[in-house]
Amino acid sequence: MIDISYKIEFFDNWHTGSGLSAGADLDDLVIKDTDKLPFVPGKTIKGLVRQALEDILAFKGDVDDKKMKIEETFGLLKEEPVLKDVANKSDVDEIETEINRLVRGTVFFTNATISDELSNKIKNSDLQKYLYSRLASTAIGEDGIAKEHSLRQMEVTIPCVLYGKIYGIDSHLKENMIDALSFIKRLGVNRNRGLGRCQFSVTKIEEGKS
Repeated sequence: MIDISYKIEFFDNWHTGSGLSAGADLDDLVIKDTDKLPFVPGKTIKGLVRQALEDILAFKGDVDDKKMKIEETFGLLKEEPVLKDVANKSDVDEIETEINRLVRGTVFFTNATISDELSNKIKNSDLQKYLYSRLASTAIGEDGIAKEHSLRQMEVTIPCVLYGKIYGIDSHLKENMIDALSFIKRLGVNRNRGLGRCQFSVTKIEEGKS
């Protein structure tokens, strides 16, 4: 197993939603940690990497050979059945452990966060509010006039650099995983409208403990 450290460089404003609003002021807020700093949840990155990896393998015609390894690494999707070999196990605890492993996968993605050094500087100077901006949009009708009550305001994070880590990658997927990270060019909400343009770069590769 190997662990990969990476960074995400954002070139445009980006938005990973919290699912919350600020009443009449803002319709969509950015997800923030307890110090009001932005981050990208590990599960969001995991989904993007898995999709990129599957696309790359499909392009190479290698998806069937690696499909089982992807499922073991990333876990089963909700619509996928638990593998049949679980049924061959007799111990209840062993079955539960195996099902959990298959559903969750062996790989773990940390949240991608601002560096500790920059984070401390921002917190010590109370600069969090300068990390965010607002984007306003409205729906336009067929007559070319804005639809009534369609104005929306979304909070976005300014371009910055985040850092994250992936633990427990099977060594056979090492190169594919690196390719998948570099394959991701946009992240977050409204990617088709210009938000979230970014670049993933591997900063360190280490032998995992397991």
